[in-house]
Amino acid sequence: MSQETNPTQLTHLDEEGAARMVDISEKAVTSRRAVAQAFVRMLPETLDLLMHAKLPKGDALQVARIAGIMGAKRTWELIPLCHPIPLSKIEIHIEAIDDTTVRVSADVRNAAQTGVEMEALTACSLAALTLYDMAKAVDPAMMITDIGLVEKSGGKRGDWKAPQTTP
Repeated sequence: MSQETNPTQLTHLDEEGAARMVDISEKAVTSRRAVAQAFVRMLPETLDLLMHAKLPKGDALQVARIAGIMGAKRTWELIPLCHPIPLSKIEIHIEAIDDTTVRVSADVRNAAQTGVEMEALTACSLAALTLYDMAKAVDPAMMITDIGLVEKSGGKRGDWKAPQTTP
């Protein structure tokens, strides 16, 4: 039974159960978008230093944005069965949502034969990890939480939105 007729079949396994990269050669090129997010919890003092670019290591917000963009562009090198795909847009947003938490979000777009969910998830994860790295000297107890896909559009399955987008 093909994956076209059985959507629950594991697409990254062949008939013998061996790992494989999914064949996307017959899929149509469509515009696709994915938005993912992560939350970084920290002490209020750390958040103040972060948001005012006063951490000892420098402006963590700018470094994290660049790390997120780089992560999206290299997802195919980090996740074994991902396809190398062209990316049209990668945007990283970092915002304080209260006095101890920042939301890191990644908006990734392309026009290709496969989606950009993994690129968006990788981007926000790497940006959050970079914030941790840049601030760990002042707050080693920071926590990265609730990494997940917020929404996606395009492709055969169409649009999808998470029922809840905050922890």
